Amino acid sequence: MFFEKDRLVVRSLEKKDNQLLVKWLSNPLVLKYYEGRDNPFNLERVNRKFFNQKGIISRCIVEYGVEEIGYCQFYPIDNHTRKVYGYENNPDIIYGMDQFIGESTYWNKGIGTLLVQALVNYLVNQNEANKIVLDPQAWNERAIHCYKKCGFQKVKLLPRHEWHEGEYRDCWLMEYNNKAEGESSNC
Repeated sequence: MFFEKDRLVVRSLEKKDNQLLVKWLSNPLVLKYYEGRDNPFNLERVNRKFFNQKGIISRCIVEYGVEEIGYCQFYPIDNHTRKVYGYENNPDIIYGMDQFIGESTYWNKGIGTLLVQALVNYLVNQNEANKIVLDPQAWNERAIHCYKKCGFQKVKLLPRHEWHEGEYRDCWLMEYNNKAEGESSNC
């Protein structure tokens, strides 16, 4: 387990979780926001993307109460990403994160905000992150609103940054700056 906050638990992804990922990543409601409705996952693709990769990405399952409800991942951003985002000469410890609630019955209940807040606190306090970045698609106002509530700021428009449902979509680079004046690592 990485951490627990209130009824939220974030634990390491396990091989038995592959069926959960297939369920969530073949659901058009979820795919509208994550990967695209034209891009569903089957078991082979889940295993290839989430389990057969080496690297420094921490992959996690999100539980709320006794239910497994979503997925998150976090990672120190690599040199290529630093260049794309404009951090190539920045010595800060910078982490990226991605997350989704796969069980749509848990949407619009504040759980996504709780998850983002808890991830930020974990990365700042346990991994000594100075900055945390994410890049939601520009049309995804619900996600952007959640991230703003958690202290993230829009810092750079990334034109045609992500392929989604047949076209490249603009994304916002959003940053949580742990060193910003008046910011708290406790969200």
